Amino acid sequence: MKPSIGRIVHYTLSEHDAAEINRRRADFARYVKNGGLHGGGTGYVAHVGNQAREGDVYPAMIVRVFGETPESAVNLQVFLDGNDAFWATSRTLGEGPFHWAWPERV
Repeated sequence: MKPSIGRIVHYTLSEHDAAEINRRRADFARYVKNGGLHGGGTGYVAHVGNQAREGDVYPAMIVRVFGETPESAVNLQVFLDGNDAFWATSRTLGEGPFHWAWPERV
């Protein structure tokens, strides 16, 4: 099956992905703790959610496909366990961290 825009797949976080997600969430928590948002209307995206870990699997939508084959790299919007998303770029079909997979039918 070839990847196409709008398809939902499963993405497995890498150690680097999880660190980046957790860093953004920690930055936001620090911003709020230091008095940020008390005036409201900042336009910042609040990165809030449960801790991300290497190996966590989340649903993701394919937003761009690079090529015409089933092995083509894709860009993904990963739906995290929180109010934010993660942009995973140039990921390939496969197993384990840093890869996406077709969901199993159950």
